[in-house]
Amino acid sequence: MTELYATVLFLFVLFFLLGSSVWVGLALVGVAWVGMELFTSRPAGDAMITTIWTGASSWTLTALPLFIWMGEILYRTRLSEDMFRGLSPWMSRLPGGLLHTNIAGCTLFAAVSGSSAATLTTVGKMSIPELRARGYPEYMIIGTLAGAATLGLMIPPSLTLIVYGVTINESITKLFMAGVIPGLVLASLFMAYIVAWHYFRPAERPQNVEVKSFGQIVKESRFLIPVIMLVIVVIGSMYFGWATATEAAAVGVIGALALAMGQGSLNWKSFSASLMGATRTSAMIALILMGASFLSLSMGFTGLPRALAGFIDSLDLSPLVLIAALTIFYIILGMFLDGISSVVLTMAIVEPMIRQAGIDVIWFGIFIVIVVEMAQVTPPIGFNLFVLQGMTKHEISYIAKTAIPMVGLMVLMVIIIVVWPELATWLPETVRQNNS
Repeated sequence: MTELYATVLFLFVLFFLLGSSVWVGLALVGVAWVGMELFTSRPAGDAMITTIWTGASSWTLTALPLFIWMGEILYRTRLSEDMFRGLSPWMSRLPGGLLHTNIAGCTLFAAVSGSSAATLTTVGKMSIPELRARGYPEYMIIGTLAGAATLGLMIPPSLTLIVYGVTINESITKLFMAGVIPGLVLASLFMAYIVAWHYFRPAERPQNVEVKSFGQIVKESRFLIPVIMLVIVVIGSMYFGWATATEAAAVGVIGALALAMGQGSLNWKSFSASLMGATRTSAMIALILMGASFLSLSMGFTGLPRALAGFIDSLDLSPLVLIAALTIFYIILGMFLDGISSVVLTMAIVEPMIRQAGIDVIWFGIFIVIVVEMAQVTPPIGFNLFVLQGMTKHEISYIAKTAIPMVGLMVLMVIIIVVWPELATWLPETVRQNNS
């Protein structure tokens, strides 16, 4: 009975605060404070200070602002433009032409950003004008970009995976490695969609598409080398065990600064703007994590997570049915909360459930990223939809409609990793063997 009362109270206070436009992090602190006051004799203020400091001072969490800063440096200098310039000649030869630059550009930038919004903004500001000028259909330009930008949440360094790893106290490096293959498979599904459009809608193909010679392609490819080298150094250092995620992030920042300086696009304005952008994003995520840590402690006193885990266990659900139920749950939750908030808000309850069901936590991290990706392009709170609305001036409903096929491909991706879980678990196991 206590658990039921606690559940109703937590949900009521949470939705009341969120509905009052209180910041997510502060809403979580408020819910936890009420729970501490009603269900324990421990002073709420003392518990909050101790829990928040412990959560915020995690060494693993240091990787978060560093990876964000690396992406901000690339976003605010000419490196991102050069990346697009080097990709375009290769993509123009594929069925579907330059639409593939949306997918390839987002995939590559995701490997140095970790943010869906930064990936979308960076690639979109270059690809949208170019694709429009060449006569590609608007719905394909917007839809493929909306879906591909979500790769920023999966391909390392993923901010969502960092938050997930910190929340459940799991290795960030293993989670990063787990995201590589599923991220590439999902990018391949997006590109296959473009190829299918090319053959099934021939009337919509742009006319007089310029195809450069192989020599010209190789010459333009020199602009790709700096970013690709940065990706190899950051991800490769983690794969071979030469650096932890935090150390790799520091190397990435230094590398991004060096490349921007060598290119001549790093000045005091771009440097300070990248630093302040990273600070704002990091502070927002840190506040959410602090609130989530305090809420986890508060719910622990009520016994709610254990009771729910026991209830799920008593239902004797198979892991497959549990995953199906959690997929629906996170898609619905993602319609109202951003991805990071969805993860930290639910982990205190969901983690005991998945461990009780024998589900691998590394695999589950990739699963949850995929369903959170769907939330980025589903109304009413799909963040990528708002970013694209600002860039294209289209209605939210139109943008969401163009992204429906991409959401369908993400659902297919969930099915794929359920059928072949090795896609997410093989590389982390390989990393473990290399480091042992």
